Amino acid sequence: QVQLVESGGGLVQPGGSLRLSCSSSKIIFRPYTMGWYRQAPGKQRDLVATITSRGSTNYGNPVKGRFTISRDNTKNTVYLQMNNLKPEDTAVYYCRANYVSEYWGQGTQVTVSS
Repeated sequence: QVQLVESGGGLVQPGGSLRLSCSSSKIIFRPYTMGWYRQAPGKQRDLVATITSRGSTNYGNPVKGRFTISRDNTKNTVYLQMNNLKPEDTAVYYCRANYVSEYWGQGTQVTVSS
């Protein structure tokens, strides 16, 4: 049973932008730390960004200055704005919710290619 649902992935050229969204009909995000992680084929799953319930953010070094995580508790949605995309950003992007329990989405594919 899917707990979190990601959307917004797709194919984009280097230098382009995408916005990913994560939402849930099963859990209420408000108290959770939310995060985005990514995994390329044959690679480990790496931190992209997190945002706490109070809005404090943290980013993995490869995306600092290019990606922005945000949340809208009214819409029960978390976003990842990705700008100036690079081929090395190509991966499946996963949404995570963490409070007392931990939940993961199924992922959405982001491909950056010319």
